[in-house]
Amino acid sequence: MFIPKGHKFRLSRQAARLSFRLILLTPVLLLPACSLTPGMEMKAENNLTELELPVMKNGKMTKEKTRIVPITADLIIDRENVRLQAVNNLPPVDVNQSVYKIGPHDRLLITVWEHPELNDPGSEKIMPELAGKVVDDDGNLYYPYVGNIYLAGKTVSEARTLLTNELSKYFKKVKLDLRVLSFQSHRAAVVGEVKTPGIQAMTETPMTVAEAISRAGGVSADADMSNVALARDGKLYKIDVQALYEKGSSTQNLLLKDGDVLNIPDRKDNKVMMIGEVGKQQALQINKGRLSLSQALAEAYGVDFNSSRPGEIYVIRPGDMNPEIFQLNAESPDAMILADQFNLQAHDTVFVGTAGVTQWSRVLNQILPSSFTSVMSRAAFMGM
Repeated sequence: MFIPKGHKFRLSRQAARLSFRLILLTPVLLLPACSLTPGMEMKAENNLTELELPVMKNGKMTKEKTRIVPITADLIIDRENVRLQAVNNLPPVDVNQSVYKIGPHDRLLITVWEHPELNDPGSEKIMPELAGKVVDDDGNLYYPYVGNIYLAGKTVSEARTLLTNELSKYFKKVKLDLRVLSFQSHRAAVVGEVKTPGIQAMTETPMTVAEAISRAGGVSADADMSNVALARDGKLYKIDVQALYEKGSSTQNLLLKDGDVLNIPDRKDNKVMMIGEVGKQQALQINKGRLSLSQALAEAYGVDFNSSRPGEIYVIRPGDMNPEIFQLNAESPDAMILADQFNLQAHDTVFVGTAGVTQWSRVLNQILPSSFTSVMSRAAFMGM
């Protein structure tokens, strides 16, 4: 091939300059690759994190290194047993909750047959919200001849029997009827992602979680039905209402009681961050409460096997001041079975490590001039 002398001269000078730069860079190139590695890298010693992380212990904040736990079959079995135990720790259904008990501020309508003087005068003309008699703050009800009688905690049947017995001291063959006109003593709050949040009164018909949500107009499009929270007696319980709707899991349809607060959270915050050597770094939404590690990797366009280190796939879980880090060794394809059975949680970060060769290649790209590759290619083409 004919090469003009001028071109050959210019290429010789460029090659000489590159050779000189390579001589200067030789000590740098002899350094270990890890000493020049750009970007993030998970470093661990004795399966502990390199950094000390803030953690909560015995009610106090402290710092310590977090253990990196391998994702194995044993880990998945243990965590599934913990989840099932949490389901079993939901408050038990109290059969007495299914029967309404009279309480303060309830309005009662009492009718004594054949004794109109004991009934509300002109009751047919009284507005329903003003009719009857109200149980006071102490749970007492005043009734003619009987005086104050304690009815709080009594069922309608028990209260009817008690009043009948007291009036029988003054009248013969007492025939008494009692019903609740206004249910005011037992209430539960439904808040969060429902159409009409607010306070709901409980009636003689027991109110379940599903009914409370229905009374509140149903949930909004952003509701996370798999993580409904029930606050009761100073404790917080997680309820999977999604499992109730889709799988008929009746254990999740608890009976509510006075003072309960039912919170339907927003699912917009349930995201997992995908970073490192994945096809696309992004935030993934957890839908219907479940996103496995394998699903997350697939939605992030998979692991780049040309640049990644499959043995170093990490799940970093900040927790509530109780961080956890898990590692999946995916060098074997059957590890994807473990990945499919490992469920991610909101705010998890999945990090796929970078292969050493890829890291070293990126170092060279940063150190060497951008024209190096094109010049060397031209020189090779022209027989230099």
